[in-house]
Amino acid sequence: MNQIILGDNLEVLKKIESETVDMVYLDPPFFSNRNYEVIWGDEGEIRSFQDRWAGGIEHYIAWLKERVEQMHRVLKPTGSIFLHCDWHANAEIKVEILNKIFGYSNFRGEIIWKRHNAHNDAKKKIAVLTDTIWYYSKSKKCIYNPIYGKYDEKYIKKFYKHKDNKGCFALDNLAKPDNKGYRYEYKGYKPPSNGWRCPIETMTKWDREGLIHFPKNKKHRLRFKRYLNKNKGVLLGNIWTDVTNISSHSKERIGYPTQKPEKLLERIITMSTNENDLILDPFVGGGTTIIVAEQQKRKWIGIDQSVQAIKITDLRLQKDLNLFSQPYTVQLHKYDYDELRNKKAFEFETWIIEQFGGIPNKKQRGDFGIDGKTKENIPIQVKRSDSIGRNVIDNFKSAIERFDKTLYNKNIADKKTIGFIIAFSFGRGAIAEVARLKNKENIIIELIPVSKVVPIALKPKLTVIFNDLGADKKNLRIIEFIAQAESKSGIEFFAWDFKYNKEKGFNPLVLLDKKGKQTQKFRAGSHEIAVKVIDNEGLENIEIINLQINGKTKQTS
Repeated sequence: MNQIILGDNLEVLKKIESETVDMVYLDPPFFSNRNYEVIWGDEGEIRSFQDRWAGGIEHYIAWLKERVEQMHRVLKPTGSIFLHCDWHANAEIKVEILNKIFGYSNFRGEIIWKRHNAHNDAKKKIAVLTDTIWYYSKSKKCIYNPIYGKYDEKYIKKFYKHKDNKGCFALDNLAKPDNKGYRYEYKGYKPPSNGWRCPIETMTKWDREGLIHFPKNKKHRLRFKRYLNKNKGVLLGNIWTDVTNISSHSKERIGYPTQKPEKLLERIITMSTNENDLILDPFVGGGTTIIVAEQQKRKWIGIDQSVQAIKITDLRLQKDLNLFSQPYTVQLHKYDYDELRNKKAFEFETWIIEQFGGIPNKKQRGDFGIDGKTKENIPIQVKRSDSIGRNVIDNFKSAIERFDKTLYNKNIADKKTIGFIIAFSFGRGAIAEVARLKNKENIIIELIPVSKVVPIALKPKLTVIFNDLGADKKNLRIIEFIAQAESKSGIEFFAWDFKYNKEKGFNPLVLLDKKGKQTQKFRAGSHEIAVKVIDNEGLENIEIINLQINGKTKQTS
């Protein structure tokens, strides 16, 4: 399943299976101005920043190299890596990291992306307008799909100057360039001196499809009609000047200073992967790689040390959610008790058993009450509830015996655990019965609280107050909203949806609000507003406000 994971990417990478990833794109913090590189400013990012800058360029290269080594390990033999950097350390990264890990022979290209135009400082020194994206493959056999750019207007006017009801087209030669063409007359048109480039069957097919241009004078040559709307464009090389950086007014913009344009990632992803391939971004940042991978029907894993990076990516995915969206999980340091408690039963069973290190049952029925097993084949039962009673112990014991009586008897004889029950909490009766079975009958059933499998916390508290500031000249009502939140871990940010629709889900207009204060204008009528708060653990809560302009206002959570 697709995943966004909060944590140190080095530790997370070590847990990913070898040779499972098709492409890695990483945009690590550049070796440049220190203050600029701390973007989100939360604890995880600052910790990572301090590690990275502990000892100059040598330390930076060592910090990055051990991560790239893990990326090389998880890549499939046909996989590729794209490492995005700038002039501060691009030479060291190529020589000391990529050449040594991937090998000089697997260097595929140096992509030069022009992201800026020259400013006034170019009068004093040569302005740096580009970034470097190093492109390496794990082996000589790698996925590569040719990339195309748009023709410029001058080229189109010069060559695509013909037009019919199918669109604009250029006339292409049907003659064979050497002397080995096909020699036949077609509808009174004689072959060129070297012959036609195709057999008569192909010529007939193109004719039926309306792709042959017939001159009025039969002494002139037949031509192939190459339509502009059917043409992929001009083949591109390694210098990319047609992908513009994100402007201050762009719809993509989320307020992340080093956010990359979606078009850039779309080109890299389509060039090096196919549908359903797995893409890894170990420095999620603003989440663009994940968003584009989802759009392009790829599978994906995103990792970041910053809570804000993970939750911004999550919110961006929610914003684009539709019937074709792939399911995904957000892995945090702690999980929301309420969210886990209210998860769909089978989905929760599968997830918690995997977190426990077990193997979940694929079928939901006819499993004798056994939801999964350990790698040693010991049965696991999951109860998505609190205060499990004694009757659960009795039923589980019987189910284990029916499931595999030989293993059941053997584990009792060897004084080994016969089964595990995972639940949110256990009642006194269940605890007492487990103790009795162990002491009196040598039957060992282990009770595992969910909190022992994954860390659990309560989501932050959230309230919203609003003030009516009157009407403007257009008679729009000005409403001020103030969100107030509490969490033991501290509050990270707020996000606001001023046109909330429960069926469509949370679609934030304001994605990153550090202060929890917004002012909006509304026409007369009913409005639904939603605000989310995210705390330092990445847990969230939502408050829904039902607002009636020129009438009563009410608030529900």
